Amino acid sequence: MAGKINRQTGNSLYDLLFARYGERRWWPAESPYEVMAGAILTQNTAWTNVEKAIARFEGRLSPQFVLSADAGDLMEIIRPAGFFNRKAGCLKTLTAWYGQYGFAVPSVRAQPVQKIRGELLALRGIGKKTADSILLYAFEFPIFVVDAYTLRLLKRLEDSEEARSYDEAQALFGADLDAALYNNAHALIVENAKTHCRAKPVCEGCPLAGICKTAAKTV
Repeated sequence: MAGKINRQTGNSLYDLLFARYGERRWWPAESPYEVMAGAILTQNTAWTNVEKAIARFEGRLSPQFVLSADAGDLMEIIRPAGFFNRKAGCLKTLTAWYGQYGFAVPSVRAQPVQKIRGELLALRGIGKKTADSILLYAFEFPIFVVDAYTLRLLKRLEDSEEARSYDEAQALFGADLDAALYNNAHALIVENAKTHCRAKPVCEGCPLAGICKTAAKTV
């Protein structure tokens, strides 16, 4: 196995991607609660399907509506996102948790991030990626979101047959940066994955080719 990349390389990765793509922050949503709902709906489906599901709320997407909605009605609304039976239950469970904080972002933000993360991970249907997406994009806690694109990228940078674990990958980006930077870092990795680090990599012209062991083998 090629040598593992470290935190310094992680910083270089960000700098190279930023130089190519610039500011790419994202999570298209009208409110923090819409981000929370989107984090559930996007599980195992394309974002275009999430947009269709959110549109079917017809402006009613709120904690109060989700909690009061009949389960069958809620499932029908989110049907385009797939797995609508399970996701409807997750939405209600997550919303009930949010209700413990009065549906108020400042109340959540007043708590230690690891406390909130632990509470989210204890909810059925919420794993690390979903929890961290909610923490970063809804509540602006400084935490890096690891997804399949990130793990694929790190595997190729190291030319490794063994992928990093979620926690290992997250540690490469540290825990001492601000939320805006983590937001952009994740968006930059997604952008590069669409352009170069695809399922079948397009190494030519990739901004990371100089530090990527897989790209070096194609030269």
